[in-house]
Amino acid sequence: MAAASSATSVHDFTVKDSSGKDVDLSVYRGKVLLIVNVASQCGLTNSNYTQQAQLYEKYKNQGFEILAFPCNQFGGQEPGTNEEIAQFACTRFKADYPIFDKVDVNGNNAAPIYKFLKSSKGGLFGDSIKWNFSKFLVDKEGRVVDRYAPTTSPLSIEKDIKKLLGSS
Repeated sequence: MAAASSATSVHDFTVKDSSGKDVDLSVYRGKVLLIVNVASQCGLTNSNYTQQAQLYEKYKNQGFEILAFPCNQFGGQEPGTNEEIAQFACTRFKADYPIFDKVDVNGNNAAPIYKFLKSSKGGLFGDSIKWNFSKFLVDKEGRVVDRYAPTTSPLSIEKDIKKLLGSS
């Protein structure tokens, strides 16, 4: 696994899937990615999961992937096990995209992928992730292109996704 400081792209990282298996993110080379820290009990859960599923359904065959990383650092709003989280997202919201191992996105124990994302695109109030459903848009080469606030609706960034897919 790359250290966040030596990495040059998202593709340099290996993360764990929801069942604990290693996933080399280089398998997503050539795809446009939306990386999101998700939570099941947040006020933003319904709108974000619903719209993410709509975007994924519309663009998955054009080279678009959503990578969801559950996180319990904001109000304890993701208390479940990986299995419970995946079942919730897949059953209630038809989330067909990958849901990974629960991670920390801030602090000393932040996942290396999140250290890299934050160092690539700081937020309005500095680098830290402020809440659930912060979004990072990544191009086909694994470079972070943009960062969106938790309150930014997934559908409102569709035009940016289309541009990176080359389907605008």
